[in-house]
Formats: sequence, structure tokens, C-alpha cells
Amino acid sequence: MSKLYIVPTPIGNLKDMTFRAVEVLNDVDLILAEDTRTSGKLLKHFEISTHMQSHHMHNEHKMVEGLIQKLKRGIIIALISDAGTPASDPGFLLTRACLENGIEVECLPGATAFVPALVNSGLPNDKFVFEGFLPVKKGRQTRLKLLSEETRTIIFYESPHKLIKTLTHFCEFFGEERQVSVSRELTKLYEETIRGTAKEVLEYYTNKPPKGEIVIVVGGKK
Repeated sequence: MSKLYIVPTPIGNLKDMTFRAVEVLNDVDLILAEDTRTSGKLLKHFEISTHMQSHHMHNEHKMVEGLIQKLKRGIIIALISDAGTPASDPGFLLTRACLENGIEVECLPGATAFVPALVNSGLPNDKFVFEGFLPVKKGRQTRLKLLSEETRTIIFYESPHKLIKTLTHFCEFFGEERQVSVSRELTKLYEETIRGTAKEVLEYYTNKPPKGEIVIVVGGKK
């Protein structure tokens, strides 16, 4: 019976791969990978020889219909991204198309960056909003003004070269005393979490330029 599996992969530490994820990737007919070079290393490490095909944000629109036809013929497919749980990067379009065509979709639990960042931030995690990346230019200030009134904990992803700009905007729009936690290189050798006010965290990274993948957790408005 045709099926699409959404399979999380480690965000850094390969030991975070689940037994079930390895089993599924071994058993499916085809693996769709965001970057076959990156995923090739992962599959080689776990001795997975399943055929792999490139599926990313630049080609997913063209590929969806063909993949649906394969699934309708009984092919079982697994979708993986470079790291973490495939969602919008890519994943959403194919998942939606499968559901519209009555094809079963199953998402395995597994690695994702924002959950450990939220939990170890020390900020309230009973209610939160995930914002992902802020707009780079158009709509950025409008979004920040809107979020300045948000009372729930807010989670962002950010690149290292834009972190100072974003923390500066947090000071400006949220206030210098707003509580912030920045987690960097989660699960990797140089994992680090810096907590404090927006001003304190900005000063820290102004003196120590960051590297690696970054998750920012911001306390809601009191």
C-alpha cells in the first residue's frame, strides 16, 4: 500500500538518529532528500542503500505530480531534509498533495532544533509561538511591532551573520530588559546557550561573533 513517511534526521549528533528512522529508510522504495550529498553521508553511516532522489524548494513544485503518480502505483517513499524534521523545507507541498489524493502520510517523531532550545531557555514553555526566520527587509518592522505585544514565548531561527541585527531590533522593539536565550550548534561539539536580557545577550555576541545554527527564544511581554 502506498505511503509517504516523513523522517526526521539528526540536527548534528548522529547518535540522535532513531532505530525506527533507520528501519524505515531501509524499507522504503525511494528516499527524497533535500541535498543528496549531505544525506548521502548519513545513509552511508547507517549503511542504508535505498535509492535516493533530490527534492528541495527549487524543484518540489515540478516534482509533486510525478511523485503522487508513483505513490498511486504503490511506491513507498520517505522524505528527509538536511537536518531535523521536514516541514516547509521542503515537505508541506508533497504532504498536502498526498492528503488531497487519499495517500497515507506518517510522520516519525525525532530531532528538531527549536524544542531543546525552548526547554533549556528557562523561559515559560507551556504556551509559545514559532516564528521561524524574520523577514529580511520588507515587513520586518511590521512583524516586530506585532510581536512586541505577544505574551507567549516566541521562537526564532537566525543565521549567525544576522544575529547582531536581530538582537538589536529586539532591544529596539521589545525593550532592552526582555529576556532572551540564544542556543547555538545544538547537539554538536561546541553547543552553547547564552541567557539574559536582550541587551546582555547582544553585548555578549557583539564581543564574540557567533558561528553555526542558531535558535533564539524570547520571553513574552509581561
